[in-house]
Amino acid sequence: MHNIKPSCKLIRFSPVEQMPEREAEFLEETFDVTTIDYTDDGFEKYTCYAKLDFNAAAFKTQIKSLNLSLPEFEEEILESKNWLKENVIKFPPYEIGAFLIYGIHEASCPKTDKIPVQVYAATAFGSEHATTQMCLSAITELRQTAPAPQKILDMGTGSGILSIAAAKIWHNTPKIIAADIDSESVDVTQNNAVTNNVENNITVLLSNGYQNPAITSTAPYDMIFANILANPLKEMSLNAYASLSPNGYYLISGFIENQEQDIINTHLSLGFKLIKTYKNENWRAALLQK
Repeated sequence: MHNIKPSCKLIRFSPVEQMPEREAEFLEETFDVTTIDYTDDGFEKYTCYAKLDFNAAAFKTQIKSLNLSLPEFEEEILESKNWLKENVIKFPPYEIGAFLIYGIHEASCPKTDKIPVQVYAATAFGSEHATTQMCLSAITELRQTAPAPQKILDMGTGSGILSIAAAKIWHNTPKIIAADIDSESVDVTQNNAVTNNVENNITVLLSNGYQNPAITSTAPYDMIFANILANPLKEMSLNAYASLSPNGYYLISGFIENQEQDIINTHLSLGFKLIKTYKNENWRAALLQK
């Protein structure tokens, strides 16, 4: 497993209601890695990874010269020989739907009658996040209501938890493509697949959305999972619809209450049918069908 940097700086921006498109593109182009999360009240929270020689004064001058409006930011030096390993979320085991999720730090699998899924997850991957839990609940329900899928796409796979859960709940029968724009996610997912003995069912790809040719050449899919963020969900909605089999299911999450109607309307306008919505605190998920 390789690292983003042996040591680097984290540039944490103050939450904003919505980052303007020009400013968001600037951050993506300026930094090697840019991550976005949401606060509980729906504000966007940007964190960027910079080299150790990042100069805050020069950065502010550049912002001013380009007439950009960025929120205040703080710097944090992150020094580690393996920052992913040292920032593993040591979350307690939890049961959700048909699954027991537990971390790689556990010495053994807790006693359970659920399907065990063991994940190595660092701070970027949110394996106990509300959106992940809603998706696991939906997958549990799909086992009861939908035909067993033969092909699944997990777009924005993160730690690979949804791919692994799907491979296990359908008894290792589906062929799954797990795609992510982040190379660390690709590494983590590959390792987690091996840990859970489902590596033969999961092909992990580095891809910016649907741009990897292997994704389109494998279509159509019986199911697509996309636990990402609101804007990418809207941007990828047409590709998702085109990549699904007739009557295929599309499970989406990563948006909050005040974005729910906009996200759902975007997908309904393409021809999706809304099957069910899920709520967990301020977060939302939706199960759609083509």
